[in-house]
Amino acid sequence: MLLRINPNNPQEAEIAKVIKCLQDGGVIIYPTDTVYGIGCDINKQRAVERVCKIKGIDQAKANFSFICSDLSHLSDFTKPVNTATYKVMRKALPGPFTFILNANNNVPKLFSNKKKTVGIRIPDNKICLEIVMQLGNPIMSSSIHDDDELVEYTTDPELIYEKYKNLVDIVIAGGFGNNQASTVVDCSDGGFEILRQGLGVL
Repeated sequence: MLLRINPNNPQEAEIAKVIKCLQDGGVIIYPTDTVYGIGCDINKQRAVERVCKIKGIDQAKANFSFICSDLSHLSDFTKPVNTATYKVMRKALPGPFTFILNANNNVPKLFSNKKKTVGIRIPDNKICLEIVMQLGNPIMSSSIHDDDELVEYTTDPELIYEKYKNLVDIVIAGGFGNNQASTVVDCSDGGFEILRQGLGVL
């Protein structure tokens, strides 16, 4: 299903359809403040497996991010962060950043892997944040890549739908996406190491 949602004022009824889909173990493609992402409810193991299959990645080695609505979810999935890290995250988020933090014991249980870190995202995108807030827990996120060698990310949701309509349950059309991903900042050792320079600038 291609679901059109107003990026400035997301319609309640349409968001409700997305929530129902996620709660039923569905997989969605959705806009963020950078590129379009593919994901599911982090608590739905079969849906996580579907995302891995669609992306062609090994679940045991997958580097997924959690889309959160605010920093209150941190303690659910990460070990305590130092004051400097928290201050930087509070200033940078919502925004085009993925912060790599040390995972607590909840993450390996969710993903059946031994990952010691997890990426935390709070995109500056009303559709995305509304979905997470209504769902009540984060959604798993992985970027949608393009097959074109010159264009790394597909920005047009209509084209994304044509490619993925038989693989996912809902593609949200929420305007054109960016063609630049989030900036990935590794904070797992207490410092700040930029692993990928993307749209966000610290």
